[in-house]
Amino acid sequence: MERKTAKDFPPEVMDLFNKYAHGNISRRGFLDRAKKYAVGGMSAAAMLEALKPNFALAEQVPKDDARIKASYQTYSSPEGTGQVKGYFALPANASGKLPAVLVIHENRGLNPYIEDVVRRLALLNFVAFAPDALTVLGGYPNNEEQGAKLYSQLDGKKRIEDMVAAAAYLKGRPEALPKIGAVGFCAGGGAVEAVAVRMPDLGAAVPFYGGPQPSAEDAAKIKAPMLLHYAEKDDFINPKGPPFEAALKAAGVKVESYTYPGTLHGFHNDTTPRFSEPDAKLAWQRTVDFFNKNLRA
Repeated sequence: MERKTAKDFPPEVMDLFNKYAHGNISRRGFLDRAKKYAVGGMSAAAMLEALKPNFALAEQVPKDDARIKASYQTYSSPEGTGQVKGYFALPANASGKLPAVLVIHENRGLNPYIEDVVRRLALLNFVAFAPDALTVLGGYPNNEEQGAKLYSQLDGKKRIEDMVAAAAYLKGRPEALPKIGAVGFCAGGGAVEAVAVRMPDLGAAVPFYGGPQPSAEDAAKIKAPMLLHYAEKDDFINPKGPPFEAALKAAGVKVESYTYPGTLHGFHNDTTPRFSEPDAKLAWQRTVDFFNKNLRA
């Protein structure tokens, strides 16, 4: 199946989809507003369908790849929602302790894209774990639209507690080195920032277009080196980026920040047309290098 890109859609439609993906407009709202941009026989409904994730297009590491060991694990989150399920992976030939990375999903739940990111890290000789914030509501429902609805029903404070507990769980795994890192996407990037506020011994934090960003007061509590990835065309996250970075630098945090020209929010997610392959590869390589530098020493 041919992969569509953002260039196959009017910019206004991509903006509407961004609003839809963030829950700022409903499905009906998208369809009603996108009608005027329907071109080439492609209806608003067809555009929305084409913009939705296609997980079959994006799998980089098969679930049964013999080079890794992957499993679902459950951990306790007493200050959060209780028992939380997550996806865990490590190299099949792992020996001794390895650097570990917490992977935090977007506002959809633990979908196949995030599980694939976990496996990608395992192939690169990391231990990786991705909690499912939707566990308390039955887990990721294998439907992105329904997943977004469930995510919006979560108690925000308990959700962050679940992520903090996930970091503690990963840190306590016998396969993990003492310093762990965290990477997250969209709302998961915001959760990475929140975990960094709560966990002064976090080894490295990498939010991809993450928000909402912490206040200046909370940013001053962060000790972990930060690698920040931004999409150039992202009105949701970018306005609060500079003050967040300024607060981090004022607190003495080591910060690296990159904005990828021409990209849209979600450019790393290779399941949708917002994906930008060269930028995703560059951002991912920078992420891996950052973790190797800060977690393996």
